[in-house]
Amino acid sequence: MYIPYGRQCISEEDIQAVVDTLRSDYLTTGPKISEFEKVVAGYTGAKYAVAVSNGTAALHIACMAAGIGKGDEVITSPITFVASANCAFYCGATPVFADIDINTYNISPESIEKCITDKTRAIVAVHFSGQPCEMDKIREIADRHNLIVIEDAAHALGADYKGNKIGSISDMTTFSFHPVKHITTAEGGMVTTDNKELYEKLLLYRTHGITRNPDMLSKKDGAWYYEQTDLGYNYRITDVQCALGISQMKRLDKFVEKRRELVNRYNEAFAEVDEIVTPYQLEGCNNSYHLYVIRFKTKDRKIVFDKLREVGIGVNVHYIPVHTQPYYVEYYKKNGLLQPECPNAIEYYNTAISLPLYPELSYEQQDYVIEKVLELMS
Repeated sequence: MYIPYGRQCISEEDIQAVVDTLRSDYLTTGPKISEFEKVVAGYTGAKYAVAVSNGTAALHIACMAAGIGKGDEVITSPITFVASANCAFYCGATPVFADIDINTYNISPESIEKCITDKTRAIVAVHFSGQPCEMDKIREIADRHNLIVIEDAAHALGADYKGNKIGSISDMTTFSFHPVKHITTAEGGMVTTDNKELYEKLLLYRTHGITRNPDMLSKKDGAWYYEQTDLGYNYRITDVQCALGISQMKRLDKFVEKRRELVNRYNEAFAEVDEIVTPYQLEGCNNSYHLYVIRFKTKDRKIVFDKLREVGIGVNVHYIPVHTQPYYVEYYKKNGLLQPECPNAIEYYNTAISLPLYPELSYEQQDYVIEKVLELMS
């Protein structure tokens, strides 16, 4: 038996939706794309949504739409997948790392404030593990310094912050539909926004910078006519993928409900174990729990990790602090920059481990995971 830390949940209805699209007239650039966008926008409460090929593409075009470029700085968290920071590099800007709050593992508003310079253009706030960031504080800081806020909600579809669904709060919010996320399109991503101007830019950057919108053309030669008005990318998603996404969205709330139920079972099992730190719940928010992360106070994390892997439990570590990655360390050296000091991020990384969590994780499998973790704590 092997229990992964996460996996997709595919139903016969999902399969049929994909098959039906394969038999239709459109495999890509067809009606399923806008249908999927409308479903996600409606769920999150956003006015607009732009579906793309993956979550990294979503972050990239969000930074482009924000006007981020050479010489700019973008503040983000070190405890995230590298794409949250790389998106700044893609635009010629420099990622700047604020430390995390040691309780929530999210970017610390107080640390953000200390990182702001006259070059700062945007904040990429990562809702790590599905736990919403302190968006009121981040928004206040951003407004005071005239900054764009992009939420990286790859982990947080289905979460809400003080009564508002993640995806409807900031200038732009990005999502990922990788197989281990809350819903999947195999690969895929999306950007949501309430800003029409940003929306139109996102559409351009998704498709080579090309438009057929009559209001944006310099001339009108005929129905065939299009213009490239900016430099964009081929970040299109397919109708096949979107058909899967539409079908998956019908079960999103059930997926999130099951994740929360499993988290409660973990929390109850570890409640009296002094060695284990269980996830913190930010007041007024509902975590959608992409990950279940525990920390150890004194146990050697590597020993625990290896022992659990040996008995078929696919634990993982999310994440290696981005600013310690070789590419980033070399970047600092080449540019005469000091490596960021993020002590909370380092403390977190040295003590954290992700346990299996996904909707089809059975109680029997979870009990086995709990049993093996508790054995190692004795």
